[in-house]
Amino acid sequence: MAEAAIDLWVKLLYAAALVLIAAVYWRAYGPSNYLWLSDIAFACIVLAVIFESPLLASMPAVGVLPLEILWAVDFMSGGRTIGIAGYMFDPKYTRFLRSLSLFHLALPPTMLWMLWRYGYDPRAMPLQLVVTWGAVGACYLFTEPEKNINWAFGPGEKPQTRISPRLYFALLLSVFSAVILAMHLLLKWLFPMPA
Repeated sequence: MAEAAIDLWVKLLYAAALVLIAAVYWRAYGPSNYLWLSDIAFACIVLAVIFESPLLASMPAVGVLPLEILWAVDFMSGGRTIGIAGYMFDPKYTRFLRSLSLFHLALPPTMLWMLWRYGYDPRAMPLQLVVTWGAVGACYLFTEPEKNINWAFGPGEKPQTRISPRLYFALLLSVFSAVILAMHLLLKWLFPMPA
């Protein structure tokens, strides 16, 4: 029996959320904010919902699902566990702006629901590696170290100074690649391939 299509209202809701967040973030943070792997994952998931695409759903799942789960845990602790959601409690950002970041809470269940519904597409792993390396590389080459998008310059909020920036960057890409490979093996084992 074929899966029923995702309701149009769900697709429209996801699309509207993406347009709203993209517009507000452009004004508040500028275009470099779209290089965050979480923002790329959100756009990918919205497209996955709209087009009911296992490949588009699998890419962010293999790439950022662990980070999104960590973000949710950190948010639930008030930003005190590891600090990646600490900005959600910083009054220098408006409540409305902070509320838009709640999309992070919707990403893990949406990713898992899409995987359960459509399966895991193993083609996602090499494509997500390209996306991750491209986004992190663009951050390293074209953004200010003070923004430290995707931790391209150091773990946490600030650039690191203990080792050379190039060595740190190479290690970061290695860690991201190892996590993506591990997630690929796990998701391949947990979820069937798409029909």
